[in-house]
Amino acid sequence: MTTSALTRQGSKGKNGDKIFSGTALAAGVLILVTLFAVAAFLFIQALPTFRADPAQLSGGEGFLPYIFPIVIGTVIAAGIALLLATPVGIAVALFISHFAPRRFASALGYLIDLLAAIPSVIYGAWGYLVLAPALVPGYDWLAAHLGFIPIFAGPASQTGKTMLTAGIVLAVMVLPIITSLSREIFLQTPKLHEEASLALGATRWEMIRMSVLPFARAGIISAVMLGLGRALGETMAVALVLSTGNLIPSLIKSGNQTIAAEIALNFPEAYGLRLSELIAAGLVLFLITLIVNMIARWIISRHKEFSGANA
Repeated sequence: MTTSALTRQGSKGKNGDKIFSGTALAAGVLILVTLFAVAAFLFIQALPTFRADPAQLSGGEGFLPYIFPIVIGTVIAAGIALLLATPVGIAVALFISHFAPRRFASALGYLIDLLAAIPSVIYGAWGYLVLAPALVPGYDWLAAHLGFIPIFAGPASQTGKTMLTAGIVLAVMVLPIITSLSREIFLQTPKLHEEASLALGATRWEMIRMSVLPFARAGIISAVMLGLGRALGETMAVALVLSTGNLIPSLIKSGNQTIAAEIALNFPEAYGLRLSELIAAGLVLFLITLIVNMIARWIISRHKEFSGANA
């Protein structure tokens, strides 16, 4: 190949790099612009709520007394979902990546991925028609034997439409996200690390504890945060399985509410100041999600030395 041909080929390569770099930059800027536009829209539409007389808002006491109970309800529902789904998701991911036979692991992995494709309204219908009635005897037992604990105080709901039911449904919904991402991270653990641990006499569990989990720590946190994002913003499933009411400590009574379900149930009939109030609630949910993601990024950066980025 002549010098001129090499020069032309190098010039084409540089042009391709510039085009790719420009396209990637444009995509990144577009995401930021879209995020800013959403935030600006929510803030502008919510301004009438912040300027209005508190007596004109829901409950007649102002925006803070209105938003505080449903913020707490949102956090409780998401917390229950993560508390139930995280250990199960990590355990299933470890089973698929390090214990199950190859063919069975592939089939189980596909099945877990398919769970993420089920519409949320289907989960809500299952929770409303199947799960909630099935949990009623369990709620009665909890109220009878553990009612001295505030979260299990009775009388238990006889429909099963409680905050605990909503949390269980959300746990099933976020389980595929946590499992799939954790599985992919576990499979990226350097084989030399695993083989070295086993060669030094470590058992299978000791190898996972010393090599796989430290390597995957940042990825696990990312998976959990993605699951939390879905749990915080879920609407129809929660709206179907939760009997809304005032904020209460008990998880087995009818009551409590989440921001997303509050918006979904009231938005079709809202207008004027009520519509602005719901959009303000959406702005609060947007800020909560943003803060959660910022905290997650901070936690991941602290454990960067253990992650696959520097392996």
